[in-house]
Order: sequence, then C-alpha cells, then structure tokens
Amino acid sequence: MGKLITIVSGIFLAVGGFLFGYDSGIISSTISQKHFLLYFGGTISDDAAGGIVSSFTGGAILGCLVVSFLADWIGRRLTVFVGSIFAVFGASLQAGATSIAMLIVGRLFAGFAVGILSAVTPMYCSEIAQADIRGALSGLLQWMLSWGFFVAQWLGYGCSHIDNHFQWRFPLAFQVLPALIMAGGIWFLEESPRWLIEKERYDEARKVLSKLHGNGHNEDIIELEYREIYDSIAADYSLEVIPWKALFTKPSWRRRLLLGCGVQAFGQLSGVNVINYYGPRIYESLGISNQTSLMIIGNSGSLSIVWCSIGLWALERIGRVKPLIFSAAGCGLALVVNAALSSYLPSDDQNQLRAMVAMNFVFSFFFTMTGIISWVYPAEIFPIEIRAKGNSIATFINWSLNLVFAQASPIAFTDIGFRYFFVFFVFNIIAAICYWFLYPETSGRTLEQMDEIFGDQIVPHALKEPKMIAISTAAEEVPGQETKSTA
Repeated sequence: MGKLITIVSGIFLAVGGFLFGYDSGIISSTISQKHFLLYFGGTISDDAAGGIVSSFTGGAILGCLVVSFLADWIGRRLTVFVGSIFAVFGASLQAGATSIAMLIVGRLFAGFAVGILSAVTPMYCSEIAQADIRGALSGLLQWMLSWGFFVAQWLGYGCSHIDNHFQWRFPLAFQVLPALIMAGGIWFLEESPRWLIEKERYDEARKVLSKLHGNGHNEDIIELEYREIYDSIAADYSLEVIPWKALFTKPSWRRRLLLGCGVQAFGQLSGVNVINYYGPRIYESLGISNQTSLMIIGNSGSLSIVWCSIGLWALERIGRVKPLIFSAAGCGLALVVNAALSSYLPSDDQNQLRAMVAMNFVFSFFFTMTGIISWVYPAEIFPIEIRAKGNSIATFINWSLNLVFAQASPIAFTDIGFRYFFVFFVFNIIAAICYWFLYPETSGRTLEQMDEIFGDQIVPHALKEPKMIAISTAAEEVPGQETKSTA
C-alpha cells in the first residue's frame, strides 16, 4: 500500500512536467496559426518569434533559481503550490493577450512557474521514493512532459481547422486546467520526510516514512531507513560547512554539481528543443503545409509517450549511464543524417523529404533516455543540505541553454539552414564521451548512500550496516524513535 501511495504521489507531481511539455508544444503551433498571425499584423518576425518563445524560458530561469532557497524555506509541497498559482496567472494572461507584449508577459509568468516545478518536482519525487523505483518516479516528469507535448500538438492540429480566434486562444487557455489541478491536489500529498527531518520535525517524518514506504510488516526496515536519513543529515550538519560556499569549494560536492549541470546541459545541447519549438517552421522549409506539419509532430508526440513508457520501465533495470551513452550517440547520428541530406541532395527530391521527416522520428526515439535521466540524475546525487541548491543550479543551466537556442534558432535556420544540425551532432558526440568516462552509476542506492560513490561517507548506512547501527543505537537515542514505542 505504501508503494502505491508513493507512485500515485509521483504521478500527480509530474503534472508539472505536463505543463512544461504542453507549453513547449503549443507555442510552436500557436505562432503558426492563421488567425494568430492575422490578429498580430499578418506576420511575425524572427525577433518577435524568438521573443515569444524565449520569454517563457527567461521566466523559467528565474523560477528554478528561486527553488534554491524557497524549497528549503517553506518545503517541497508549498513550493509546488506557489509554482501552480503562477502557472494559472501566466496562462490567463496568454489566453487574453491583446498585444505581443502582453503575450510575452504571460509567457514570462508561465515560464517562472514551470521553472519552479521543473526544479522541485524531480527532487520531491526522489525524496519520497524507495530506491528501487526512485529513477522511474523522478523520470515521470519526462513521461508527463511527453503527454503534455502530445496533447498540445493534437489540440493545436484540431484547432487549426477552426476559422476564428478560438483557433489560438483556447489552446493557450487550456494550460489553466492542469495548473489548477496541481494547486488544489498538492494538499493531499505528504511532505518530504527528508525535509521534515532536516527541520527537526522528527515525529512527522517517521509517520510519513511509514505511510509512504510501510506495508504493516516492515517496521524494522522503516526504522533503519529513518536512522540512515537522520544520521546522514546530522553528520553533514556537524561539519558546520556553509552550503553555498562548500558547493563550489568542497571537491566531492563540486564534482556532483558539475555532473548535475553537465547532464542537464547535454539535454539541451542534443538539439531537442530546436525541433520542438520550431517544428512547423522546419517542415515549412521542406515544402510541407502547416496542417500536415502539425499532424506529423502530433504523431511524433504520440510515439514519444510509448518510448518514454518503455524507458521508465527499463531505467532501474539497466541503470543511468549506459542509456545516456546510447541516447547521445543516436541523437547525434540522426541529426548528422538530416544535415547531410539537406546539404548534398536536391531539395525537391521526395525521397530526401521522407528521409528527413523519418530522421526526426528517429531522433525522438533516441532522445528518450536523455530526456528522462537529465531530470533523474541531478535530483539524486546531492546530499540533503545542498539538494535544493544543486538541483536549482543544474536546472538553471538547462533553462539558460534553452533560452539561447530559442532566441538564436530562427536566425540560424534563416542563415545556414539544416547545416545548423552539425553543431548538435558535435555536442552529442562530446556528451557520449563524457558519460562514458566521467559519470558514475547511481541506480540501486538510497539518496544517503550516494556518498559512497563520491567518497565523502561519514557515518555507516543503516540499511547496509544494521549491526553497526544497532551498536550505536544502544549508546545514543535518535530523535523520533520514541514514536515507535508509543504507537
């Protein structure tokens, strides 16, 4: 029963990923709709298109940075609520936009909300999950992102057949629904037990652990897990380090930060959001009509849900690093084929056209594991006292690169066309090499056991060394343990 509650909680939290995916998908179809263009003057310049797309990303940069202190201050649950309220406000402004400036402001607020949710959700999931499902639970953000993208593309395609301004206003207004669901439903979830222990709310933490991980027959395991979390937090705080400073000066923490930022950066450097944001424009350059391009992108979004579901199933079975290598190499090869086809074959060749469309589908398949693990890996490698800060900085890198490519890509496509994809081919190959040589495997361990990988373990881990813990417990009382004897 406890695991079921945890899984349901993770699925609900991943609605934040739905908002992320929906906005990424809906803006590409919105800015290409006939009535949108007519309402805003007939045409949208490259600079205006870049501004509309990148304002969301700019807001997300601010949002993910806020998580660095907000999630530690008010908790994971309240942070999700704050993000949900900003999402409602931003979506409302977009749907009622009467000018490009108003649309951009609405997207700025919506981006701020998604920045908060994209940083806090994987971390929250990792802190409430058991070790054997932690990767899949944190990776649900990408799974729901795929669902958001799927709904956005088919809703955009369906609305393209409507001959009035409902064609673009309703898809933007639809974002309010998942945001309201999150704002209301978050109060039915449990707070992170690790955050509760950090705030010395020990009895609450034990009750939450028992509810999330217990089944009525494993109280001894719950006791050991509680002890492992408490000991790790107490030991780290006994060192009296300054988290912000130590994040950059303590070698093991600095390594974790570089790895977390690296996997988030390589997710953007794969080229995925260039394709997501500007899909209709890419297909237009290939001579494909807007409605047909929306249908193609919708089919790709449908398949991405299948790939992501398989990826979540495989994540705890094959680990993190091997799928990352496979994913980066495949993305690079798919993009270099597209770049080569556009450079060396005649543009009116129908076989070339079919091959280039097919390569976008191949890219979507290969990107799946990068998409999932780029959220999972940073959320699980940091110790509790810097988890919010480290995950916030890693997510900041993601959104910062997202902003660069959102703004620069329209100009790059105009100037150099599909040769632009050669850039991402190189980055994907570099990513595969870095994953091979620099990234340790993290699956199958609790969050507290990550210190074994990074060489900064201070105390024994209760779940791995229960005999050592039994000896220390005889001489030391752990806060919160009295709850068991009085229950």
